[in-house]
Amino acid sequence: MSLAIVHSRAQVGVGAPVVTVEAHLANGLPALTLVGLPEASVKESKDRVRSAILNSGLEFPARRITLNLAPADLPKDGGRFDLAIALGILAGSGQLPIAALRDVECLGELALSGAVRSVQGVLPAALAARDAGRALVVPRENAEEAALASGLVVIAADTLQGLVAHFNGKAPIGPFQANGLLLVNKPYPDLSEVQGQIAAKRALLIAAAGAHNLLFSGPPGTGKTLLASRLPGLLPPLDEREALEVAAIQSVASHVPLKHWPQRPFRHPHHSASGAALVGGGSRPQPGEITLAHHGVLFLDELPEFDRKVLEVLREPLESGEIVIARARDRIRFPARFQLVAAMNPCPCGYLGESTGRCQCSADQIQRYRNKLSGPLLDRIDLHLTVAREATALAHQPTAGDDSANAAQQVAEARDRQNQRQGCANAFLDLPGLRQHCPLSKADEQWLETACERLTLSLRSAHRLLKVARTLADLQRVEQIQRSHIAEALQYRPATQ
Repeated sequence: MSLAIVHSRAQVGVGAPVVTVEAHLANGLPALTLVGLPEASVKESKDRVRSAILNSGLEFPARRITLNLAPADLPKDGGRFDLAIALGILAGSGQLPIAALRDVECLGELALSGAVRSVQGVLPAALAARDAGRALVVPRENAEEAALASGLVVIAADTLQGLVAHFNGKAPIGPFQANGLLLVNKPYPDLSEVQGQIAAKRALLIAAAGAHNLLFSGPPGTGKTLLASRLPGLLPPLDEREALEVAAIQSVASHVPLKHWPQRPFRHPHHSASGAALVGGGSRPQPGEITLAHHGVLFLDELPEFDRKVLEVLREPLESGEIVIARARDRIRFPARFQLVAAMNPCPCGYLGESTGRCQCSADQIQRYRNKLSGPLLDRIDLHLTVAREATALAHQPTAGDDSANAAQQVAEARDRQNQRQGCANAFLDLPGLRQHCPLSKADEQWLETACERLTLSLRSAHRLLKVARTLADLQRVEQIQRSHIAEALQYRPATQ
C-alpha cells in the first residue's frame, strides 16, 4: 500500500489556493477513483493521464488507485491538475522518488502523447508558490510568465517522460532563465498630438497627478477621446507589486500577460457592454473590464449611451477599489483600483450650444439624456470639464513644451510628494487622511463651506474637491492648500448633482 502527495494550485478569481493531490495505490481489482469535488474537465483527466503515462514508455499500475484533490470543498476545474495526478501515480508506484516531490508544485495539462500543454492563470500560482517556499513545475510555454515572480525556481517541462527523468536524477532540468522580459514596451500616444485645448490638458494633468476621475463633456470632434487616450502616458510607471498584480489579472483572464508588461492597462469597452462584462461575473466568475483596468485607466466613451443599470454597478468599486461577486457557492473578490475617464455629448445630437444652430433636441430629450447619469455616480467623478470647440486657426498653433514627457515629469514629482506624505495618491485618501493631510485655515474653511452651500454640493463632493485642491498644491510644490487651489478645484465641480 503506497501513498504519494503532490502539490498543485487551483484558480479562484485572481487567487491560487493550494490543492494537495493525494495518490493512494492499494491491492485489488484495477480501478481509478477521483474524489475532491472535481468538475467534468478534471474527471476526464483520468483518461488523459493513463494514455500519457503509457505513451511516455512508463508503466500504468494495474492496482486500485484512489486520487483525492484536497480540500474537498473547493471546486476544481480545468486540465491544470493532470501533471500533478500523473506524478502522484508514478511516485506511488515507485517509478520516481516521493521525496523529490516534497518541495515542488506542479501545473500543466497532459496530451495523450505525454507532452505538457500550457494552462491559464500561472502567474498567481507562481506568486503563491514563491510565498510557500516551493519550486514550480510548469509547461515551457508558461515558463516566462511564471518567471515574473522573482526569486521563484521555475522548472520548464516539455514532456512527462523528461520530467520523470529529471526527478529520478537521470537528466536534471536546470531552472528556467527569463530573457529580457522588461525590455519591450509599446509607446503611449503623445499629448503633443492634441492641438489646442489648453484647459482640457490642464484637467488631464491634474487627473494624472492625483489619480482623479475625469468627465469630459462637449460636442463631437473636440478631442475628448483623443485626450483620454493620452492619460496612460502621463501616469508614473508601475512598481513591481502593481505590475505583478496587472499581469496576474491578465493571466487569469486569458490575456497574454507579457504582451505590454509592465504597462498600465487602458480599457475602452463599447457602450453596449453589459453589467457582467463591466464588473465581471458568469457561473464561474471571471474578471470584468473594471478589474482588467486595475492600476490603469477605464475609458467610457459616450457615457449616457451605456445602460443606466450598467453604470450604477460602478459606484461601489469607485469607492472601495474592489468588486465582490457573489454566487450560490462562490464569493470572489476582484481588485478594481482603476481611474475612470468618461466622455459625453451635451445632448443626444451633440450640438447643444453651438452657434450654428444645428441642435434640434427638445428640452425633454435633453433631460432624458442627462438623466441616464445618476447624481451619486457623478458625485464620484472629481473633475468635470466642458470641452469647447476651438477655432481652426487655434487648433493648428504649435504648443511648445506641451508634450507627454514634460507632463509626466510634473505628475511624477506630484506623486512622489504624495507617496512620501501619505503613501498613496490623493484620490485614495480616506477620511482620517483627508483631515490630516488637507488642512485649511479658518478663513478658507469658512469660504469653502459658503461655496458648497451656494453650489449645493454634497459632503462627498466637498471631500473630493479638497483632494483635487491637495493635488493642485502638490503640482505647485507647496505644502499648504491655498484659496487659489480651492477656487480652481471648484471650477471642476458642477453646480448641482
